[in-house]
Amino acid sequence: MSVTGVEGEERQDYTKAESRQIRARSLRLLGSLVKPLWGRITLTIIVVVVSTAAQVAGPAFIAFGIDNGLPAMLKQDWMPLGFAVGAFLFTGVIGAVLIAWYTVLTARISQAILIELRKRVFLHTQRLSLEFHESYTSGRIIARQTSDLDAIRELLDSGLSQLVQGGLYMAFIAIALVSIDWVSGVVLFISIIPLWILTRWFQLASQKVFRETRTASARVIVHFVETMTGIRAVKAFRKEKRNEKEFGGLVENYRYANERAINLFGIFDPGLVLIGNVTLAAVLLVGGLRVAGGGLAVGVLLATLLYTRSFFAPAQEIAMFYNSYQSAAAALEKISGVLEEQPSVPDPTGPIDLWQAKGAVSFDSVEFAYKEDRVVLPSFDLDIPAGQTIALVGSTGAGKSTLAKLISRFYDPTVGAVTLDGVDLRRLHPKDLRRAIVMVTQEAYLFSGTVADNIALGKPDATREEIIQAAKAVGAHEFIEGLPNGYDTDVNKRGGRVSAGQRQLISFARAFIANPVVLILDEATASLDIPSERLVQEGLQTLLADRTAVIIAHRLSTVAIADRVLVMEHGRIIEDGTPADLIAGTGKFSKMHAAWRDSLV
Repeated sequence: MSVTGVEGEERQDYTKAESRQIRARSLRLLGSLVKPLWGRITLTIIVVVVSTAAQVAGPAFIAFGIDNGLPAMLKQDWMPLGFAVGAFLFTGVIGAVLIAWYTVLTARISQAILIELRKRVFLHTQRLSLEFHESYTSGRIIARQTSDLDAIRELLDSGLSQLVQGGLYMAFIAIALVSIDWVSGVVLFISIIPLWILTRWFQLASQKVFRETRTASARVIVHFVETMTGIRAVKAFRKEKRNEKEFGGLVENYRYANERAINLFGIFDPGLVLIGNVTLAAVLLVGGLRVAGGGLAVGVLLATLLYTRSFFAPAQEIAMFYNSYQSAAAALEKISGVLEEQPSVPDPTGPIDLWQAKGAVSFDSVEFAYKEDRVVLPSFDLDIPAGQTIALVGSTGAGKSTLAKLISRFYDPTVGAVTLDGVDLRRLHPKDLRRAIVMVTQEAYLFSGTVADNIALGKPDATREEIIQAAKAVGAHEFIEGLPNGYDTDVNKRGGRVSAGQRQLISFARAFIANPVVLILDEATASLDIPSERLVQEGLQTLLADRTAVIIAHRLSTVAIADRVLVMEHGRIIEDGTPADLIAGTGKFSKMHAAWRDSLV
């Protein structure tokens, strides 16, 4: 887990060692993004250097025109003045053209970096194991892809351009000023001391403030996303008032963080203006006295004043760069933290292919704990022969879903091994694993698209006939035909256009068309009403035929189709037998079945 991993993501109290680690991690990420673009970046640097030099040359040509062109013109010699005007216009045009080119080049570099970064975040978060996604909220992932990437985009699109152009402009102006009048150059260099002190103070003060604004922004987004995602629960439990209070507090924290940032600019910007005006006044005073004494030409004085005034204009733009930089740096820290996360269920380095799996599943001395101090499965052994349907029953927290997650290899055992046909799942090729084992959960997630698209998720190259046959097999065909556009009906986000029971039937069809050798149903019939459950019982018989199946269910009507029932308690199997044998006995399952039967009367 990285330093700013799941639990430390929103921390502010980093130690110096942690801060160095985070900075190094961010720099590694930045370097990997920039490295493929060195050719473009080199061209961009050349363009901006030449364009800045062309812009800075203007006042020097003005000075030449005044001090040499005007006296020559009085003698009817137009060449010096014509040269000054022509050179001034030429450098102006060259500067404008190159600035336009520079803008295009920087935009292309910016977009290339952003596209690559956006793809990395998306692809990497997909590769991360279920453990990460169960710990890292969806709102925080969305913040990484939205507000954090927007902060980096803002830096690349404008802030970085302002820094490069402004920094070069100030450097070239200082060189030009010293070259035409070293005394004015000395005055300017003296002003750099308070300018550096003010800028350094702003940098240090703003670093923490802007990190707080990014954190506050992310918390606002997280709360908003979670509220909208769980809007049904919000409505059901009348959580609107509490959400209003919580969201109001988060927004107020965000406002306060932004207010602190604005206050810093309220000191920094006027400070820059004051230093610039005092320096301009000093150059005018020193230069004016020298002109009066005959030690400085009027044109040179005008050029020094133009250079001095121009020197401080980029300083204000560079100040804005710090705003973008601090936000982007904080955002890059968070994004690099996500990209540094490693899957807790890694792909095997030397995978074993299992093209024709039979479906025998075994747990060999398996121990599993989500956390070190909380063991869920203590020394667990189990053999499931190929083709057998077993039902797992037991109270909540008994370890049933954990068992299913281990078979699906969403998690790896802490100790021991889970095998498929004698092959440790940790050594099995991922494509073979996902082809052989499919889990259908209580939350039948449907993606935006048509009903046919969602069924074909189990077999992307399936024909329409295969899709229809899969739907018929699980009893979904009739209701699908009754939808506005049949199989071409758009189910909308999260399956909003179909009922919960209908979504589950579609997920059954998806599993059927995938044709796995091991099928896991984790409370998969919980969202079905009684008529729908009866309708799907026949479909389940078809779905489970000739394959190994693990059914986790509280409804004992679903358990009845199993060949074997395992009753679990505290991560252990306390009863194991056929449904009929266990019902006839006096154990826990018999009592559960009797209570269920009485509830139907």
